[in-house]
Amino acid sequence: MKAAVNTKYGPPEVISIQEVTKPEPKQDEVLIKVFASTVNRTDCGFRSAEYVLNRLWSGLLKPNYLALGCEFAGEVETVGSQVTTYKIGDKVFGLNTKKFGGHAEYLTLNENDTFTHLPANFTYEQAAPLTEGAHYALNNIRAAKVTSGQNVLVYGATGAIGSAAVQLLKHFGVHVTAVCNTVRVELVKNLGADVVINYEKEDFTKTNQTYSFIFDAVGKSSFGQCKPLLTEKGVYISTELGKNGENIWKGLIGAFKSGKRILFPIPKLTHDDLIFFKELAEKGEFSPVIDRYYNLDQIVEAHRYVESGQKTGNVVIRINEAARI
Repeated sequence: MKAAVNTKYGPPEVISIQEVTKPEPKQDEVLIKVFASTVNRTDCGFRSAEYVLNRLWSGLLKPNYLALGCEFAGEVETVGSQVTTYKIGDKVFGLNTKKFGGHAEYLTLNENDTFTHLPANFTYEQAAPLTEGAHYALNNIRAAKVTSGQNVLVYGATGAIGSAAVQLLKHFGVHVTAVCNTVRVELVKNLGADVVINYEKEDFTKTNQTYSFIFDAVGKSSFGQCKPLLTEKGVYISTELGKNGENIWKGLIGAFKSGKRILFPIPKLTHDDLIFFKELAEKGEFSPVIDRYYNLDQIVEAHRYVESGQKTGNVVIRINEAARI
């Protein structure tokens, strides 16, 4: 089978398309033929190992994973003798950060891993980006204990995480202020944002409005910058470590204090979360924003584009033409 393989850490060019051995499922596993995947910040982070902490999971000196690709959508081709949840021909999607593998034609998963059946009427291309951005957004929303009627600000509302956050917050009955650039204002309005601040024309910190939760989905602000905008017990969360890793150590302190504080939650995805995303998708309340598509043999170009910081929403990888079905 074909796979996008990187045997060392580094820039996008460390990835190459290679012929590798097709995996065999164990008794409690399924073999999935992958039709679509994505390239996202998680993939790029584990490829570059820019944050040394990543190596604690992916390998200290070189990657342990055959191929990256944490998100995937595909069809069950083979089931192990002990598998009861899935059958051959089932269309599935999910997130696999244990061993990745979405950037290959096949992957194996334990039947209890974080994947489930495709939402009704979704193609593989539409389903592949349902999880990575959404699960980061959902974990942070939960950590901030957001409730209906609150005012929340999302900075960087057009990335995979930010665009998912806007839609999830609206589902929870929140008044959303979204920050983006000029060309994406209409997109963010269509996602459901109540107020849109164009950072190219105005400074989002120059406002009299206060927020129960400020979520920086791109890691370009700071707690100090946003603190005046928080309510008395408001929470600030960023998806990045911050200057000198301040978001981590301040987040640890914030977990034990009251008043305005910063949190740095560790994301976790459960099977129930997947079902939640699936149900929202089927109701039309959550639809991943897709920027562009690449074929598997264009994977290096896809990584370059994601790292450029220009993408809107998600970048989808077509493993083969059946991804559109």
